[in-house]
Amino acid sequence: MSRVIEPTPVEAGAPGLKRVLTTPLLYFFILGDVLGAGVYVLVGQVAADSGGAVWVPLLVALLLALLTAASYAELATKYPRAGGASHYATRAFGPFAGFLAGFCMLAAGIVSVAALARAFGGDYLSAFVTLPVGLVAVLFLFLLALLNARGIEESTRANVVATIVEVGGLAVVIVLGAWLLLRGDGDVGRLTQLGTPDKGAATAVLSGSVLAYYSFVGFETSVNVAEEARNPRKSYPCALFGALATAGTVYVLVGLAASAAVPTHRLAESSGPLLEVVQAAGGVPARLFSAIALVAVANGALLTGIMSSRLAYGMARDGLLPGALTRVLPGRRTPWVAIAATTVLSMLLTLTGSVATLASTLVLLLLVVFFMVNVAVLVLRRESSDIDHFRAPTALPVLGALSCVLLATQIEAQVWLRGLVVLAVGTGIAALVAARRTRATGGSGEGRGADTGRAQ
Repeated sequence: MSRVIEPTPVEAGAPGLKRVLTTPLLYFFILGDVLGAGVYVLVGQVAADSGGAVWVPLLVALLLALLTAASYAELATKYPRAGGASHYATRAFGPFAGFLAGFCMLAAGIVSVAALARAFGGDYLSAFVTLPVGLVAVLFLFLLALLNARGIEESTRANVVATIVEVGGLAVVIVLGAWLLLRGDGDVGRLTQLGTPDKGAATAVLSGSVLAYYSFVGFETSVNVAEEARNPRKSYPCALFGALATAGTVYVLVGLAASAAVPTHRLAESSGPLLEVVQAAGGVPARLFSAIALVAVANGALLTGIMSSRLAYGMARDGLLPGALTRVLPGRRTPWVAIAATTVLSMLLTLTGSVATLASTLVLLLLVVFFMVNVAVLVLRRESSDIDHFRAPTALPVLGALSCVLLATQIEAQVWLRGLVVLAVGTGIAALVAARRTRATGGSGEGRGADTGRAQ
């Protein structure tokens, strides 16, 4: 059983985060983060790897994501706290693992926000106006930070509107694909074509599933706002699995529509595969899709920024980052120092222009986190709990951990090299944090768990 450490200032009586999120707001938070900008370019990449049957790797990726989602559902309802994976790893394995998990999540989140900010100021915006990308990205991040600091309720309500726009845009693609088939311009035969000239069917599905798995990344960010839910133990599992099921259904339908409507080679060669469907069908202005893409990018950046700030806040509360990051606005009760710090880091990355070289390491870093979370579920079952919480069948976290290993083996060597550099930096800092915690507790081993020895 995890040891007890001294309560942090927040637990000793300082104001915590405001509990305002309902089940629908949590649902839209997760759905909005999963249905991000990636789907607008993902279908073509999956088609290049797997062939015309794009829907197959999308469905496989959904099933793999649900394995790890079950682990998150158990831990988020047992420990509904900001900090997410970092908090779980700290309880299960100690501050070294906790910091490493948090570092990977923070690195992925900050780089993701920076990349989305550059995307917002790039080709999508140029359909309407041409401005310096760096300037637009910095102003964009500043405005998102203000919305984030204003309050979680306001941010998530804005996300509801943005998510409806995103889903509406994808629904247009599905309808247009069906219309193309009805008028005889599509080919349903492509829906069963698996494999490429250099890959068999099984290899193509696995390779395509790695890319498709990227599209479901985002659900893990929601555990960092579980503390701000009114009743996380009841609402979180419903919101999580409902959002993933919705996203999976939309993705599979988009894959079916795109594959049947547009030849596979055109999808694979296009940087805007869904726009190919729109252009093939006709009747819908191309600018409309640029506007929808801008909404998707902005929404993804907002939600990832919320996750990053709450994660930094939770890690600081667990003693893994400077305590200043736990400061919250008195009225709004949002972690303003954490918001400011993560936003500034994203701005710096945006201005350096190095985001593109780091972006491909995001999923590798998240697979490391997902593996730790799946194992932490099993370890933390040794902690007794008097509260009712979601409990995943034991086979699911086991299969979830194995799926992370399987997907990691499919990632290219050059991505591994970049990812190992980030992991090495995180490991070095984690060792320093763990050593400091050991000295602070007099070598007694205190700090192997987070805040208390009982479930909260």
